Amino acid sequence: MAVKAFAFGTDLWDPSHRFETSWLISPWLLFFFRALFSLYILTAIVIILAWQCVNDVTHCAASRDEFSYFTSLTYWGLGFYFLAASAHTFTYARSGAPLLDRFPRPLQALHSAYYTSVVVYPFVVTIVFWARLYSGHWFPVVFDGWSNVSQHAMNSVFALFELVVARTNPPPAVHMLWLILVLALYLALAYLTHATKGFYPYDFLDPAKEHGFVAVYVFGIAIGSLIIFGVAWGLIWLRKHVTEVNLGREGKFARQPQGTRGNRIGEEDVEMSGSKNR
Repeated sequence: MAVKAFAFGTDLWDPSHRFETSWLISPWLLFFFRALFSLYILTAIVIILAWQCVNDVTHCAASRDEFSYFTSLTYWGLGFYFLAASAHTFTYARSGAPLLDRFPRPLQALHSAYYTSVVVYPFVVTIVFWARLYSGHWFPVVFDGWSNVSQHAMNSVFALFELVVARTNPPPAVHMLWLILVLALYLALAYLTHATKGFYPYDFLDPAKEHGFVAVYVFGIAIGSLIIFGVAWGLIWLRKHVTEVNLGREGKFARQPQGTRGNRIGEEDVEMSGSKNR
């Protein structure tokens, strides 16, 4: 697995355009929803940053600390994923040849790993926030309620859309290594934040407050992420089985050269044989 983690594969990349198509809606409609989600997320980020600056007596301190929080990093990541995915879907819907197909193989592999992070991390953020960080009292300021729901609830709705509506294959098991690596890098960032700015982004990372339970939280979140990966993998497999095997809905495609649709089963065989290399 250690060797495959750094291998990009040499098989045909995504021959039936699973990253740009859906079993339920047309490529144009998939582009619309992805672009809409990106617009909402990135607009929400700008509004939240501006609100914090206008209403913060410490002169935008909260906004300057934006990238110290895993919630914020994953929300930015979600917004830019939908921006990139909408661009790939648009080019596919328009010409039948997505921009992603013209990327170098390392970038294609990174897009696959990016997708995996999008269907895992938002659920981690949602669960940790509502189970551990939420005080139990609804937010007295309407803006606070909206911003928290946007970042800690709607984020999982957006991720669920990608799990259910897109035609993606189950992610390769090697992506678990990259999920853990990103979490480890964030942990380093959190302690770097304390060293440089004097605060912990999350109180459960503070050894003085948790009295030895920091490791429990850290390993618990890591294990929880792997469990969510397994659940996401299972949901994608189930979606493919129900929609493509039971219902016979291979997908809604853009216009293709004559004969392409007839070769789709053969393409799927190539795709599945090489999917574990991605």
